[in-house]
Amino acid sequence: MAEVQSIHPADLRKIENNLNVLHNDLDVIQSNVNTVDSNVKVVYNEINSLAKEFHDYVQVAEKQHNLAVAETRLVKVRQELETKYGHYAEVRRTTTGILQADDLGIVKKDTISTATEELMISTPNYWLAPCLVALSAWICDQPELADTALREGIRRDDEKTSLLFALICRRAGRKQACLKWTQRYLANQNEHNLDRKCIIMLDAFAGGLLGSDSEGIIFRQMDKWLEQLGDQPGFIDRQTEQWSDAINLKREPVDTSSYVYLRKYSSTWPVLQDILEGANLHAIIFNYFETIFNMEASNEGLKAQLDEILDSLVTDFDDEELPLRREEKLNQFIIDFNGDVPRANSNMTLEQSAFETHKDFTQLLTDAAMKPESSHSSVSTQKFAIALSKDWITNAYNDVIAQNRKKIPNEIEIDIDTFHDKTTDGQNEQELREKLNSLIDSEKEEALRQCVLSAFERYCLIGGAAIAAIGLLMFLTGSGFLGLVVLVVGGGMVIKHYSAKKSSETRRQSVETAFEEKRTSGNQILLAVLAEIVDFRAEFAEKDGESQKVLDFMEAITPEQYIKKLSDTTRRIRIAE
Repeated sequence: MAEVQSIHPADLRKIENNLNVLHNDLDVIQSNVNTVDSNVKVVYNEINSLAKEFHDYVQVAEKQHNLAVAETRLVKVRQELETKYGHYAEVRRTTTGILQADDLGIVKKDTISTATEELMISTPNYWLAPCLVALSAWICDQPELADTALREGIRRDDEKTSLLFALICRRAGRKQACLKWTQRYLANQNEHNLDRKCIIMLDAFAGGLLGSDSEGIIFRQMDKWLEQLGDQPGFIDRQTEQWSDAINLKREPVDTSSYVYLRKYSSTWPVLQDILEGANLHAIIFNYFETIFNMEASNEGLKAQLDEILDSLVTDFDDEELPLRREEKLNQFIIDFNGDVPRANSNMTLEQSAFETHKDFTQLLTDAAMKPESSHSSVSTQKFAIALSKDWITNAYNDVIAQNRKKIPNEIEIDIDTFHDKTTDGQNEQELREKLNSLIDSEKEEALRQCVLSAFERYCLIGGAAIAAIGLLMFLTGSGFLGLVVLVVGGGMVIKHYSAKKSSETRRQSVETAFEEKRTSGNQILLAVLAEIVDFRAEFAEKDGESQKVLDFMEAITPEQYIKKLSDTTRRIRIAE
């Protein structure tokens, strides 16, 4: 029994020693895991930062690529337009050239006849070519040829041929003939599906160039169109949407260079940029309308003004050119927006109606007022279209204002490294600074807890000293080499302890320094962000206030008074309710 009792305590001591070693190893592992976890967080933050920088770089590079491609495509599209439809240009230039030559009487009629016949041969299927032959035959007093050519022009394009000769007859002072051609043109129109070229008739009407009889017919026809369109269910809603789209098409990128910190340290920035752009729209629209109504109407003679409108009719692109013209416009948008393809596509969607071959009367008015470059409308037509549509514009503009204000965020996010909070107007500065400093203190304490000696490193001093003492004793008692080895091992453990302690202190100092720098930098950034938020709210309020100027301007426009300026005939303007 005595032998069993002597073995049993020995076994327990071994187990106890092994458990102590295992516990110490677990402490070391836990410490290492904590260190790795801390390092992973640092690496994760750095990766996020690098990912954002890389994403920004990719976006810039993509826009630069899109810009270069759009510039190349634009050149190719224009070359293709010139190759496919460049020969139309000669026919177009000849139209007003013949009229002006006939006015001056300095070109032989045979020359005019020969030139138009050659153009007829060189441009097959083009509607304008037989019209020129008819015009030449009319000038040369060849009624049979004029009638034959005129029938061919009508067969190729009745609407454009009727409109062309209505303007030519008005230019020649043949009011009754102008009236008949105008009636023919209008008879081919449907208020739901108007020819894109109807803007030409609107130009002549708005400029007061068609004479009292013709103007009376056109005005009654427009009044009828508006009445029939206005009787349709949902008409006002469609007008609001239509004009809202046209108004938003005038939005332009706004200068945000003064918001350096908000752009970088607020996830709310995209929304802020969008609503600031929306508020900036008010000044753009006001200047746009004011410029139009401040422009003087042409004071040139009747023939000069009609020639200008005729130029618009014959030089404006024809329907077969539309696909290339759309592509040309899209690439121009990409260039205008510095390679931003999504925004270019969005604007092209809104611009699309200007490239439609047919549209309803109200869309014609919208395009004439807001897209003069694409619809080729004159200033007189813009004024008339805006005056006639003022109620719809006002409704749409109020909707644009409301939609932009609806997007105003009540609270603005602030994201500075690991600090995430929000503010309404920057007035809670003290609260945010306290939260930031508290977060930094917490993170610093967590980091400092990782800068401690492991269990092994802590016991290296005592254990190493003991082992060194044993080694020295062994060396002195005759076990020279073995004692020296034990002594070196013990001394190494003591050195490791002090080395680890010094490293720990260095790490602690580094942590202290890093977090104090983070505190200083974080507070500076926070103050800068809050200052920019205050500036942003003030700038937005100022720009948003410009909306009232637009509404007041539209209120001051009186269609009846404006129409009186177009001619001596007093007429009633009916706005469809």
